[in-house]
Amino acid sequence: MTAVANGTAGTATDVRDRKLKQKVRPGRILLGVLAVVLGLIWVFPVYWMLNSSLLPNVVLQSSTPTWLPFGGSFDNFTAVINGGTFFPALGMSVVVAIVTVVFCLAFAFLAALAISRFKFRGRTSFVLAVLLIQMLPAEGLFIAQYKLMGSLGLLNTVVGVSIIYIAAVVPFTIWMLRGFVAGIPADLEEAAMVDGLSRTQAFLRITFPLLAPGLIASGVYAFLQAWNEFTVALVILQENSSQTLPLWLRGFIQQSASRATDWGQVMAASTLVAVPVIIFFLIVQGRMTSGLVSGAVKG
Repeated sequence: MTAVANGTAGTATDVRDRKLKQKVRPGRILLGVLAVVLGLIWVFPVYWMLNSSLLPNVVLQSSTPTWLPFGGSFDNFTAVINGGTFFPALGMSVVVAIVTVVFCLAFAFLAALAISRFKFRGRTSFVLAVLLIQMLPAEGLFIAQYKLMGSLGLLNTVVGVSIIYIAAVVPFTIWMLRGFVAGIPADLEEAAMVDGLSRTQAFLRITFPLLAPGLIASGVYAFLQAWNEFTVALVILQENSSQTLPLWLRGFIQQSASRATDWGQVMAASTLVAVPVIIFFLIVQGRMTSGLVSGAVKG
């Protein structure tokens, strides 16, 4: 009996030792260290931007780098905000981004439903056209876009730049949402209709809530494209009174360069441009992550 007990205890110990060895495999530790290093490399430019925004230009021009903003202040942020051009540019970017996201999701959502739920003549051609449009270089369309907006009197307007943004973002958003819609079985709606709901009620109560992560993930993509876009805005928005934040930041740097670049203020301006995006991500990051994973699996 003692031998059997000892043998059983030895077997349990061996199993426990093997599990511990599996948990601390060198390969797993190496991957963890690599992930930490890559994370630090990714976050360092953001930290350096924040650090530099809190330091005076005299310190930044020194040959010795200052790694921590000891003795820093918010003077650079105050100078940028008091310049009088930040808030108009911020308002322009916010309005353009909201208009682009709302209309882009509306059009892309209806198109994704059509190509995922219904069979119609030209369906395959439509899907191929959506993919081929993504291959067109944006630069090749600048002249045509400028002439079109000029003929419609929409240069230097929210409507004009939003139309171009929507047209550029909708094709890829359709392709994203198609994966989410196709991943939800139509049987769910049919079962709800058997229980007495109309097709519209079944869609709104059953399918639409399941599509919320996909809509948020697609909305984040559309928001980033509208918020960060520079080249189209440079062509369409040529007046200083109708600039988005990327154009404002470019103009701010040019004005600063004319009197020797004040890198502290430039970094403060860059931080102010990034803050709304960070806030937006903090609000939707939970839904966005689940939406991206669901789209990758269900597509």
